[in-house]
Amino acid sequence: MQSAPVLQCLRKRGQLHDSEIAAATGIPLANVRASLSELAAKGEVSQCTVIKFNDGEEVRGILARISGYTPPRAAGREPGAKT
Repeated sequence: MQSAPVLQCLRKRGQLHDSEIAAATGIPLANVRASLSELAAKGEVSQCTVIKFNDGEEVRGILARISGYTPPRAAGREPGAKT
């Protein structure tokens, strides 16, 4: 499969929908979904099924991210900080 470009895209851009990965890599959506399933079976990717609504139309897809990745903390004030 084409797992390497999918994994590289996720490393570069973070958590993405399968359709966003397909658009970014130029790989057909069916191949992206197969690659995500393969990577999830190996434990390299964490994925879940999601439903989005575009103009009232239901769109089912897969949301994926690198396994074990925790995004860096956002810059800004600490919660509960005294001013």
